[in-house]
Amino acid sequence: MQVAYAVVNKDEGCQKSVCKHKVLLPLDATLNMENIEEHFVNLHIVKCSSEPKEPTYVLDIDASNTVQAKKGSLVAVLCSDGSVRIYDKETLNVLREVSGHPGLLNGIRFANSCDCVYSASTDGTVKCWDARVAGEKPVQLFRGYPSSVFISFDINCNDHVICAGTEKVDDDALLVFWDARINSEASSTTREPLGVYSETHSDDITQVRFHPSNPNMVVTGSTDGLVNVFDISAADEEHALVTTCNSTSSVSCVGWSGRDYKQIYCMTHDEGFCWWDLNHLDTEEPITCLNIQDVRETINMKEDNLDYLIGGLYHEKIDKLFVIGGTHKGGIHLLSCTPSGLTPVTSLGSGHAATVRSFYWDVRDNALLTGGEDARLVLWKSGAIENTLKDSMKRAFSEHQKVLVDSNNSYKRRRKQ
Repeated sequence: MQVAYAVVNKDEGCQKSVCKHKVLLPLDATLNMENIEEHFVNLHIVKCSSEPKEPTYVLDIDASNTVQAKKGSLVAVLCSDGSVRIYDKETLNVLREVSGHPGLLNGIRFANSCDCVYSASTDGTVKCWDARVAGEKPVQLFRGYPSSVFISFDINCNDHVICAGTEKVDDDALLVFWDARINSEASSTTREPLGVYSETHSDDITQVRFHPSNPNMVVTGSTDGLVNVFDISAADEEHALVTTCNSTSSVSCVGWSGRDYKQIYCMTHDEGFCWWDLNHLDTEEPITCLNIQDVRETINMKEDNLDYLIGGLYHEKIDKLFVIGGTHKGGIHLLSCTPSGLTPVTSLGSGHAATVRSFYWDVRDNALLTGGEDARLVLWKSGAIENTLKDSMKRAFSEHQKVLVDSNNSYKRRRKQ
């Protein structure tokens, strides 16, 4: 099947902002590589969430990045019990919780232009919630096909299109597309798919990431090892496929980087890392910038080990890609990425007592949010740590030892068996 999709430039309802990227620092004329690495080195804990009544793993984090969010920024957290918790970003207090999916949740995303938050589920739906209002009823429901089991999704930078990836069912692994624009005159809040791409992946589609500033470009990753780049303004799937890169292993994470975001990278379930430059597609230059089969075997950490990779963070101002990894004891490692390899920048400790699975880099405050299998949400900023916070953290860690998960049996990311 093909996607019946045309490029739409009209803004409606919630969609009234320019495209933007969610993990960039404010542009500062004095910013350079030395400054940003120093900033990372000086990151300290400034706030920790309280222990929930029923400890659950924090699997994904996103934050509202809208104008109205400045008055009270919201953070959405995907929990292993199938709930979505909305936090106040400054206090890390839980404001509300929704749990309207009967299946396993896979991913959480805020809209780029309003405080709507989206979640995808193995029940074959993507739901849109108003993060400012408590309630179990979604604002919109995006329904898949009867056999759809969604394990990844994203919304493009102008909030017009949602794309979700499915598990392989029979012989099909699908990318399903919907029109996400809110229509106040519509008689129903349920949306049916615009169509699908079905020919370019042969196994579970584990990652979907739209381009930070071009609403028509999307990169996908799969357990088949392939990383595909599409231009969805094309008439059909065959013409939409811009390029295919092969990681040779099951893909766990994909993202965009480089000037004008013309580079892509991926991480694999066996902790491999690949980085490609799309600028070289029409040249004789190789597109592969870096290919590491197992980062754990090549990285030289001064303290502790690197057990796994979490994701990537591209800093636009200095045109620099960073890779974030961790240890099963709760340590976090930030690595600098160059064509010659990955180099440790700094390590963050004492924030978590178990595997860290998610992070969010805050644009306005130059702050890092992390979440882990210890059920904790931690806010990191550059600066000195207060003694009162040290005392509160000691108490929190003492309590946490009562429910600490066994790191040898930690929650594993979805992967091909």
